[in-house]
Amino acid sequence: MPAQRRRDRGRTLPPALKTNPLKHKRAPGLVVAAAAVGVAWLVHLAVPAMPFLTAAVILGILAANVPVSSSPVAGILRPGLDFSGKKFMRLGIVLLGLKLSLFDVAALGWGTLGIIVSIVLLTFFGTLLLGKALKLPGDQPILLATGFSICGASAIGAMSGVTKTDHRDTVVPIALVTLCGTLAIGVLPLLKIPLGLDPVPFGHWVGASVHDVGQVVATAQTAGPAALAGALIIKLTRVLMLAPMVTGVALVRRRTHKRVGSPLRESGAEIKLPPLVPLFVAGFMAMILVRTLGFLPPAVLGMAGTAQDLLLAAALFGLGSSVRVGSLMRTGGRAIVAAMLSWALIAALAYGGVQLM
Repeated sequence: MPAQRRRDRGRTLPPALKTNPLKHKRAPGLVVAAAAVGVAWLVHLAVPAMPFLTAAVILGILAANVPVSSSPVAGILRPGLDFSGKKFMRLGIVLLGLKLSLFDVAALGWGTLGIIVSIVLLTFFGTLLLGKALKLPGDQPILLATGFSICGASAIGAMSGVTKTDHRDTVVPIALVTLCGTLAIGVLPLLKIPLGLDPVPFGHWVGASVHDVGQVVATAQTAGPAALAGALIIKLTRVLMLAPMVTGVALVRRRTHKRVGSPLRESGAEIKLPPLVPLFVAGFMAMILVRTLGFLPPAVLGMAGTAQDLLLAAALFGLGSSVRVGSLMRTGGRAIVAAMLSWALIAALAYGGVQLM
């Protein structure tokens, strides 16, 4: 009998019975991310002007830079926070599609749609050129361009899936797009009267220029319900641009890899091309179709919206926890300049577009 037990201990367990040690390493970070989501929600309830997702990013940045929490954030909590920043972001982007119906977009009319698309494209390429002119490293130019032109941190997360950017390298663009969107909450309402904008045009300006949906709500609601309604439909129409922009960049990347990759193939190295449409972007488009066709009742849409907010908040806390303010100030000066110029660019383009609507 003892010999039998020794033989059993020496056997290799089947894969189904093995435990994944990485899952246990992720657990502390995931628990902390969930707790941070709860704290961010309480902050939003206490200060409604502070969007829920913005509060989550700020809490992540604080956790990474306050001495008492910075060591565990960089150590034992890191695997779970990294998982949250990547996987939860993608799930949140899929559910974001349920906020948008193609019927609402079509109701804007071709003229308004053309103006919105033009603002997105001009902001994207303008920011991309700014980033390259300022010699920003790696994929920072294209990530900043995507975040400022479409929908902030969610768009950066989607684009990084195509560019194959390590999620830790997305923290500077996400921190900057969050910073500018938060500043917009205080700055844009002050400009409403000097620019001569009535509530509805003001809402259109906010929807066409502010980055995150929560920041749009916080900014537009200062001018009343009509401004908020106008801002949301314009903003969600910008979100619709996420899929074609990501797909376009994926196509360009694939062509670039094929053109410059032949020497590597000749040497026997394998090149992994980026997917033309990442799975989570396909899911995002599928959810738009589901919403448009009216398959889901309002109660289910409400629950999906809550789940999307929770997932994105956990993801943004995880990404925010990778931001080291000291390093950002030392190495991110050019990125800060690019972000401020991009913010000014989209605000000016959106104001011009509102005059044409």
